[in-house]
Amino acid sequence: MSAYPPIVLNTGARMPALALGGWAGLTEEERTQAKEWFLTALKSGYRHIDTAQIYYTEKSVGNAIRESGIPREELFITTKLPWNHHSRVAESFQKSLENLGTEYIDLYLVHFPQRVFYDETTDFPRNPDGSIKVVNSPTLNDVWADVETLLDTGKVKAIGVSNYSIKTLEELLKTAKVVPAVNQVELHPFLAQSKLLAYCKEKGIAVTAYTPTGYQTVLTDPTIVELAGKYGVSPAQIVLAWHLSRGVAAAPKSANESRQKENLNLPFLQPEDVAKISALDRGQRIANKADERGQVWGLTLEELGW
Repeated sequence: MSAYPPIVLNTGARMPALALGGWAGLTEEERTQAKEWFLTALKSGYRHIDTAQIYYTEKSVGNAIRESGIPREELFITTKLPWNHHSRVAESFQKSLENLGTEYIDLYLVHFPQRVFYDETTDFPRNPDGSIKVVNSPTLNDVWADVETLLDTGKVKAIGVSNYSIKTLEELLKTAKVVPAVNQVELHPFLAQSKLLAYCKEKGIAVTAYTPTGYQTVLTDPTIVELAGKYGVSPAQIVLAWHLSRGVAAAPKSANESRQKENLNLPFLQPEDVAKISALDRGQRIANKADERGQVWGLTLEELGW
């Protein structure tokens, strides 16, 4: 494994800087089969798995952990509160614990600032116009207060957020008793998020990147391809090394054993090459971009602070 240091959270916990992303697909078969590639990742050296209840892979993660034989204390597990469970935080957290089959969770994130209407039949309830059905109550601050109480159970080591901007973090911090340990956001060379990184650093909030490679949109960029040749590695290795060089954790998803191993073996980039990659920033979202209504999952870019 690359000798990049772990990310030290504001709780003092050490979070492995490279996680395996746990989204597996939309079918039950894909989610169940994910156990196999979680297992190869653990055997390859990953010690941090990033999942979410809304990914429906928590059970596969738990099964892989037990089959791996790796002691629980050597692992770091991140999972997330679904966007439609804002009024049932304690119940939802307990469900994640049961799915994972573990005694505790290392990091629990509020998955989205959106509060989506709860409908037992779907995670994507829609308004008559087809937009995601969001609600305004409880507030972001109310949800966070409920998440804070989970720390009292001793069953979660750290809490944080995902998809939060400077705007939504500032709103949260007006009443927060606990500063989020992590903010997980879309981040890659075409969306470098420099202002958000600086803000989070000032507040003591670590940042984890999802969609960290930017897929082929970023990986085929001439600068990335050129640097891959310079260092004798793949474009994905270059981009992941860029994240870690900036002090950002990354959670790439790969079901391929050889690519999993490759992603753990990262070069150390020269400062001028880190800067060259950062200069590719164009504010381009790839995973979560605005739809024809100008919304991302029911909220406008202005509401999200994006």
